[in-house]
Amino acid sequence: MRFTNTSEAQIDLQMELPYFTFPVLSQLSFLKHGFSTKLGGGSSGMYESLNFGEIYDMGKDSPENILENYRRMAACLDVDVHSMVISHQVHKTNIRLVTKEDRGKGLFIPRDYEEVDGLITNCSGVTLVTKYADCVPLYFVDPINKAIGLTHSGWRGTVAKIGKLTVEEMTRHFGSSPEQIIAVIGPSICKDCYEIGEEVAAEFIKSFGLSSSEGPKPIITTKEKGKYQCDLWAANERVLSEAGLRPENIHISGICTSCHDDLLFSHRKTQGKRGSLAAFMALV
Repeated sequence: MRFTNTSEAQIDLQMELPYFTFPVLSQLSFLKHGFSTKLGGGSSGMYESLNFGEIYDMGKDSPENILENYRRMAACLDVDVHSMVISHQVHKTNIRLVTKEDRGKGLFIPRDYEEVDGLITNCSGVTLVTKYADCVPLYFVDPINKAIGLTHSGWRGTVAKIGKLTVEEMTRHFGSSPEQIIAVIGPSICKDCYEIGEEVAAEFIKSFGLSSSEGPKPIITTKEKGKYQCDLWAANERVLSEAGLRPENIHISGICTSCHDDLLFSHRKTQGKRGSLAAFMALV
């Protein structure tokens, strides 16, 4: 293993099922959270071994393997596997308000919702779950009103500023103040590993009003032959700042899924031959 702990992300690789935690969230006694690796599960082949793929997607990893992986993760987090509510990610900006009636949906019960890339709740005994393999996990916690959110932000979601929309939904439903919300930008592909073409770069330039002199954290860096490097971490940090979060409340894990492909699934590194990682968060 090539990974070493950082100030923003911790992992114990000696565990039977290693997973990441984030110190800023670990200090909150009313919260349980984690971000999976690909280690410690029951899947095989290109899904080896801790795959949180779509349980209702026939022809891929078996539902039995995926369900067993969820059970193992639930045991590590000390949450009820039946409390889990799974997103239905399509790179859009819909945010779902999750209640206790949603427990088990997407895992034990078919979803009655579609096209949901973000989940928010203020209910204890509910575990939010979103899935990844290079895209950006966004964790949100309102420590005052005891409310949480998990949002999947790929390049499309980042351009559409889904992180800001999540904050707005937490404000609307829970009375959250953006200045009090804590956010973590979780493990995802880093700028050095994320090359994009002119079409995608144009979307970022349009959305963020970028110029050639952005400052110390440029979102887009020009290469040759119409190629660019894109910093999704910097982009989402800017989105969260625009949403009103304080700089000291925005934490970047700094863990790249592509650099650490021995530990994490990376869609780009494997050209799509991979399983799915998952972010988990619950109020207790």
